[in-house]
Amino acid sequence: MSIALRYAARSDVGLVRSNNQDSGYAGSHLLVVADGMGGHAGGDVASSVAIGHLSGLDADTPASDIVASLEETVLEANQEILRRARDEPQLAGLGTTITALLRAEGKFALAHIGDSRAYLLREDETTQVTKDHTFVQRLQDEGRLTEEEAERHPQRSVLMRVLGDVDADPELDLSLRPAHAGDRWMLCSDGLSGLVSLSTIDATLKEFEDPGECADALVQLALKGGGPDNITCIVADVVELDDLPRGADAPSTTPQIVGSAARNRHQPTAASGPAAKAAALTRDEPEIPFEDDDFAEEEPPRRAIWPALVAIALLIALIGGALWAGYAWSQRQYFVGSDGTSVVIYRGLSQDLGPIPMSSPVETTDIAIDSLPDVTRQQVESTIPASSREDADAIVERLEQVVIVTIPPAAVEEEAAEAEPSNPAGDPTSVPGTDTPADPADPAEEVTEGTRTLPEPTSGEAT
Repeated sequence: MSIALRYAARSDVGLVRSNNQDSGYAGSHLLVVADGMGGHAGGDVASSVAIGHLSGLDADTPASDIVASLEETVLEANQEILRRARDEPQLAGLGTTITALLRAEGKFALAHIGDSRAYLLREDETTQVTKDHTFVQRLQDEGRLTEEEAERHPQRSVLMRVLGDVDADPELDLSLRPAHAGDRWMLCSDGLSGLVSLSTIDATLKEFEDPGECADALVQLALKGGGPDNITCIVADVVELDDLPRGADAPSTTPQIVGSAARNRHQPTAASGPAAKAAALTRDEPEIPFEDDDFAEEEPPRRAIWPALVAIALLIALIGGALWAGYAWSQRQYFVGSDGTSVVIYRGLSQDLGPIPMSSPVETTDIAIDSLPDVTRQQVESTIPASSREDADAIVERLEQVVIVTIPPAAVEEEAAEAEPSNPAGDPTSVPGTDTPADPADPAEEVTEGTRTLPEPTSGEAT
């Protein structure tokens, strides 16, 4: 049996964010989606570094033990991300998710960390193959949340595991799976899976035969859902070469790179080898217009100046009106950020217009930025958009819960002892002021990593 992949990769910045921190790579042996995090620059650097390391496996696919080879390469990428964070302080806290499939000898090695996902359409049924490494997923696994509650939970993007500076010793989910002819794989970032339901993904994967058209349709569905996050999608079909119709073209083996890895291909963090070749093949070269010395440009006749002045005045008026409308709209937006010491609710946009500030603080909360877990703190420092003041207040309430659940048990006991010196009930497990025993095994106390809050699809946001 001779297996090959017919694939397509797509990435879109979305409708809110200013830059694309996702990266994607699709080749004849390798499929990877990486969703970067860690501020305006750190996220795209982390995902590009990951793609740069992993792309080498597409040109030099190991003949045996592809699971170990994939794991080793992902961990090498992690070390490179740590080195960049150490050498460049402005990149501190950068990280990325990874969902990667490596094919060899009719089998797939799967490596996964974070909340990007892999889906498999086999025999007319689509299943989610990977499991999100999020706080809400843990609560769902423990039966403390239903699937419907998890989809609406405001902390559904709080990551428990990532690759990069926030986790020096990452724990990967690794597996080996058969490559069945007729299978269709779909890898995506949470900018797609967070907005498009499994049933809709299933219907779309079945509707479009061409992988490129299918990937385009999935991206459009996420954009129609509000597109608050970067959207990256890879669709790949497993085909049996011996079953191709006579005269049909074999699947292309030219790699496709999308997102920040494609944009950063000329920088040290960009992919080398097949990744660089793919980027060179897909980049648009400037078109040189036809020039002919026989056609000399004559001096145009002089015209009256007043029509030009009227046109300029109208243009200035239109631009001024548009700027005022944009500013008025921006002042109806809110986001949660930091003033360096505390968590603050701001009104306006998180990005300034040159020297003109586009936001102002409306409330400085009592939450100290240093009291938050690392990844949560980085997300707040990168700003968390809110669709309204009520939405911003809800985000602050959730941050207060994150601070509460990260207080060490000893500190909770000490605070309880100061508040109520004696326990009339004589129950060492009860918390003063309540009838509920303290649960020292509550997994919420284990949250040590950051949050990337994704708003509801209809609200829109900007990071």
